[in-house]
Order: sequence, then structure tokens, then C-alpha cells
Amino acid sequence: MVSMTKRAIPLIAIVLFAALLCTAGCTTQPLVTGENATPAVADTSLLVYSGAGLKKPMSEIGEAFTDKYGIGVEYTFAGSGTLMTQMELSRKGDAFIPGGTPDYRIAREKGLVGEPGYVAYHVPVIAVQKGNPHNITSVDDFARPGLKIALGGVNSTSIGGAGDKLFRAHGIRDAVEANVVLRAPTINEVVVAMNMGTADAALLTLDQINPEKMDAIDLPQEDNLALIVPIGATTFTTQPDAAQAFVEFVTSDEGKAIFAKHGFPTYPDPAYAGIEP
Repeated sequence: MVSMTKRAIPLIAIVLFAALLCTAGCTTQPLVTGENATPAVADTSLLVYSGAGLKKPMSEIGEAFTDKYGIGVEYTFAGSGTLMTQMELSRKGDAFIPGGTPDYRIAREKGLVGEPGYVAYHVPVIAVQKGNPHNITSVDDFARPGLKIALGGVNSTSIGGAGDKLFRAHGIRDAVEANVVLRAPTINEVVVAMNMGTADAALLTLDQINPEKMDAIDLPQEDNLALIVPIGATTFTTQPDAAQAFVEFVTSDEGKAIFAKHGFPTYPDPAYAGIEP
């Protein structure tokens, strides 16, 4: 028995020594952001509420962020109004990026989000079928009897709300509404309608134009509906450091380059100097 105990003592010592080494060297490193950032090993995942029209750049950004920091990113894509309702009811999630600052402002007034950063511009244009068979030249033509118009929801999409204000300013809201064949909860359904040819015209953003199926008509300066895309952490995130790191990544040069790749002018841009958050 004595000899067995003596043999066990060195084994115990080795185990204790290994435990001490792990304590000294196996601790989780804090998240580091900025120029000196390195991939972090973190057992965490962020939930981001994103406007449906931002799906392409945000999906790519999520992958790039995970590669850089080792933090997963999950998205809920929907119209901004729907996202705010989800945020209010669940009080879960880490960041919010709608299609424009008007919706972010509402979310902030509700106490759902903090100070925003700015990423890019959503630039609305008139989308018409390829070749413009109905000779549409301005939003006033949206009131022409017989046209089929597709629009985003007034209360569920940023561009839908902006378009509604534009039609009111032109005094054509009721006439346009009589031609509306689709009021979609997200801008993506409007794109589908234009691609399928079930609508003659729509209000879309530059990044949503499919050049094989559509032509784009710029809005005149006085009708400029360009929106700044904001992002910020939620007020109820349980991982504020990771959430802020994600916000900073999206608004960094790297994040903005991904938006530019997908057809978005990035913020700030002298061409949209008159557009303020």
C-alpha cells in the first residue's frame, strides 16, 4: 500500500501542475477592437435586427465579422416597423439597422436603441419595366389611371413612408393609392413584383435595381428621398462590448466597402451633403 501511495504522489503533482498552467494560459481574452483587433475566441452570438433591403451587405458583413472576432451573427430580416415591434415585445437582441434614420429615431424614442453610427445611403429611384413601355418620367405619372404600382408599406418600410410623404407633397396620394396593386411588408416583395412584371412601376433604391428587368429614373433634386442608413446597439443587449464591436465594424471602412460592393453610396458622400440624419 505504501509503495502505491508513493507512486500516486508524482501523478497528482503532474495533474496539479497542468491545472495551474491552464489557469495561467487558458483564460478567455477580452474582445479587442480597432486597428489592433485580433480574432477572439468567444462563446457568444449576436442577434441583429436588420431591414430586409439590407440583407445582401449585412449577410456578408456578418460572415466577415465572425471571421475576424470569432463571434457569430444571427439576423432577423424584416420591415423596420415589424422589427421594432419584435424588439419591444421580446426585449432581446443586440443591434438594430433599419433602412433609414426616421425609423431609427422612432426606435430611439421608444428607448430601444442607443446612439447610432452611420453607414451608407438608401437612394430611392423610380423603377420601371425594361424599356419603359409606359413612358413614365416622374412620380406624377404614378397617378395616371390604369398603371399598376408596387410600393413598400407606409408603416413597415422606410421607403414606403418616404414615398407616402412625396405623394402627399405632390397632391397625388389618393390617385396613386388607386393604382397600387401591392403594398409589401418589405422592399424585397416589391423587387419580386417588378422582376415578374406584375407591376409597371415602383419606388425602389439604387441597390435593388435589376438592370436585366428594370430601368431606373432618378428623382429630381427637390424630390430627393435619400435616407442615411444608421446602426446602433440595443439598450437591452446582454453583451454590450460585442454589440458595440459589431456596430463599429459595420461603420468601419471595411464594413462600408461591403455596402459599396452591393451598390450603396457610403456615408459621408458629398453628393448627398444636404441629407442629414
